[in-house]
Amino acid sequence: MPKSLSSLRHPPPLRGGDRLRVIAPSGALRELERFNQGVEVWRSWGFTVDVSPGISDQWGYLAGSDVNRRQQLAQALADSTYRGILCARGGYGGTRLLEGWQWPKALTPKWLIGFSDVTSLLWSLGQQGIAGIHGPLLTTLAAEPEWSQQRLKQAVMGYPLPALHGQGWGNGQALGRLWPANLTVATHLLGTPHQPDLSGAILAFEDVTEAPYRIDRMLTHWRMAGLFTGVKGIALGRFSRCEPPENVPSFAVADVLRDRLGDLGIPVVAELPFGHDGSNAALPVGAMARLDGDAGSLEILPQA
Repeated sequence: MPKSLSSLRHPPPLRGGDRLRVIAPSGALRELERFNQGVEVWRSWGFTVDVSPGISDQWGYLAGSDVNRRQQLAQALADSTYRGILCARGGYGGTRLLEGWQWPKALTPKWLIGFSDVTSLLWSLGQQGIAGIHGPLLTTLAAEPEWSQQRLKQAVMGYPLPALHGQGWGNGQALGRLWPANLTVATHLLGTPHQPDLSGAILAFEDVTEAPYRIDRMLTHWRMAGLFTGVKGIALGRFSRCEPPENVPSFAVADVLRDRLGDLGIPVVAELPFGHDGSNAALPVGAMARLDGDAGSLEILPQA
C-alpha cells in the first residue's frame, strides 16, 4: 500500500564541482550525439559528470539487461561521492528495475533527474520520501530553450523557480504536493508497492504517442479506482503526437482531457510547457505547489 507522506526530503542543492553519475535505466541509447551534447551542458555548468560503464549496452529495446541497469542505479546510489544521478534517455524499462527492488534502508538523498519512463523511478523514490526532478534527459537537454535549461540548473541548485502559465479551467486555487508524471507510466504503477500516496496531491501529467482512446482508457481507470478522490488539482503538459488515426472516428485528445477531468470540481490548468516534443520545464517531484485554475498558473513554492 502507498505510504502516507507528510513531507519529502529534498537532496542538498548542487554546487559547482559536484560529481554526477549517468545511468541508462530504460531504453537502449540510440541518440549518441544528443546524449553527448547533454553531458556537455551539465559540464558547462561546472559539474563533474561520470558515465556508468555499459551505458551503450543493448538488450532488445532495453539499455542492457535488467541486472546491469539495476546495478548502475545501485552503484550510483551507494557511492557517496555522487550528489546526483542523470538518466540518459526514456523509452521503456524503469518499471522492470523496480520488480523485486528494495531501495537502500539508509538512503542518502541525492538528485535523480529525468522524465517520461523515468517517472517509474521518480515516483518510487518519492514514495520512499525523497524528492527528485521531473525534467530533461541527457538526450533531450541540449535541444531545450535557454530558459528551460536554466530552470533545470536553478532547480537542482536550490534557487526559486518562476511560475508556469497555461490555460486555466477554473475552480480556484489548490495547494498540494506536486507529483509530475508520464500518464502511461504512472498508470502502470497504480496498485503496486511503488505507487505513492496521492491524497492532497497536485498531479502533473504529460504523454506522447498515445491515441485519444488510450488516454481516455487510462483516465477512466483512475476515475473508477477512486484515485482522483483527495487530489487537489491537475496540471496538464503536452500530449504530443496523440492525434487519432486517419479516417477513424475519434475525439481529439484535448476533448478527452476535458471530458475525463473537467467534472472533478478541482483546479485544472492545461497547456503548460512540459513534456515531449517541446519545452520541458523542470518540475520538482514532491515540492509544495500552488495551482491556480482561474489564473492558469502553476507555482512551485520555496522549500523549507
